Amino acid sequence: MKKFGLTLLTAFVGGAMALGTYKVFENKYADNMSFDDKQKVYFASNKELGNITSSAGEVDFTQAAAAVTPAVVYIRTTYSATANDDQDDQMQQMFGDLFGQRMPRNNTPQRASGSGVIISPDGYIVTNNHVVDKADKIEVSLNDHRSFKAKVIGTDPNTDLALIKVDATNLPIVKLGNSDDARVGEWVLAVGNPFNLTSTVTAGIVSAKGRAIGIIGQDDDQQQMSPFGGFGGRMRRQPQQNDPQQNVRKGIESFIQTDAAINPGNSGGALVNTKGELIGINSAIASHTGSYEGYGFAIPINLAKKVLNDIKEYGAVKRGYIGVNFQELNDDNAEELHASKNVGLYVSNVVAGSGAEQAGLQKGDIITKVEGNTIYESSDLQEHVARLQPGDKVHLTVLRNGAEKNFTVTLKAESGNTTPRTAANRTRSSAELYNKLGASFMPATAAQKARFHVNGGVTVTQVREGGMFEQTDIPTGSVITGINKQPINNVGDIDKAITNTRDGMITISGYTPDGAKFTNTFSVN
Repeated sequence: MKKFGLTLLTAFVGGAMALGTYKVFENKYADNMSFDDKQKVYFASNKELGNITSSAGEVDFTQAAAAVTPAVVYIRTTYSATANDDQDDQMQQMFGDLFGQRMPRNNTPQRASGSGVIISPDGYIVTNNHVVDKADKIEVSLNDHRSFKAKVIGTDPNTDLALIKVDATNLPIVKLGNSDDARVGEWVLAVGNPFNLTSTVTAGIVSAKGRAIGIIGQDDDQQQMSPFGGFGGRMRRQPQQNDPQQNVRKGIESFIQTDAAINPGNSGGALVNTKGELIGINSAIASHTGSYEGYGFAIPINLAKKVLNDIKEYGAVKRGYIGVNFQELNDDNAEELHASKNVGLYVSNVVAGSGAEQAGLQKGDIITKVEGNTIYESSDLQEHVARLQPGDKVHLTVLRNGAEKNFTVTLKAESGNTTPRTAANRTRSSAELYNKLGASFMPATAAQKARFHVNGGVTVTQVREGGMFEQTDIPTGSVITGINKQPINNVGDIDKAITNTRDGMITISGYTPDGAKFTNTFSVN
């Protein structure tokens, strides 16, 4: 016992002497020490920092690649000539006017391609919104060379995600992982179809997390300059090849950054860890040329899960909001805003009647934490809130008059009907005609039927840009009661009715949200 005590005392004294020696060197001799000597002294007294071991082990990606590749699909889309009119006009201005002649209008349907990931054996596939947006025809090819026509179940431009479906069963799927567990520096694989090279696997590491790059909601001329180079590099929502459109609404960004090679055609593909678990959906690159230069960005799967589940259940994303407008603080604007900190979110406005107002937040507050986690960028708050539903509570820490205060905010719902669909109403067919409509639906509620004195109908939950519903001004919230003189009682009836066309015309009747009755006819040729 005495020997043990003596040993313990010796160890304690030795540790104290080592620490004391470091302090002496630090205080007295530091200025005369080389950087190498300073390093040796520092790590000698901080052994935990000096004994980091590699977590990679034997680097072998074969099992992960074999597990994931069968469930990553090749998506080919076809667009009508009218979908490219704006692009043709821009080309006319840029080149036709320049050379003093008019360019012939291209009336040939355009094609593009991208990737997708099967997440359910019954045919649900996640991809990017910009891969399928405005597409008239969507064809999905599997790794085993089977091909299917796909239809859009719903999209979320705010996150650049889309859920599509093929009529198939027992399909291979990718296991959903936990993107919160992804660590900077860990190995990841990007799986997709770059440059029409199907089933391509590349490897890299997680370079950063929570990146907001300003790509969603900006057209190609407005996309912000890349922070990764000084030669005019742009953030590009690529990797879709020959993308006929470049518009996504303002949205939510908290990308996983990776240096795994991502190129045009990889959009919508899988970012997986070495266990073969899906942690992200590849979406964008930062590039001077439009091709891979070392910076790729993927949508975290934890954010995607909420979006995809909502689309499947409600036909649109059921999103809550805090109810504040804010500015991200930095060294440049903190003094201008008279903020006492240069980190956090400066509240520039509180929306009347919002959860933030009811909780007591005020203009001039600085939101510093969400659920106890420090906010360094706007994406730290936006991604967390984007995973929640209306009615959920979020805990915020706010700096006000030099003191921190805690608030609990109940998220308010956006307007719109969000009644769940029933399983019987998810049956999909007639993919090409359905996609031309450019809308998502769910069964009308009992209250809507009573209001319009109808026995059936479906509610329009989403109207997508470029579709027939947008062109004929049928708004979200409308109730569709008939198509081609056939009654519509559920979503499945739409598939039967739209195939019963005469001379390529579809007639849709129903009621707008304000109660006005309408009958619209349009061509699908």
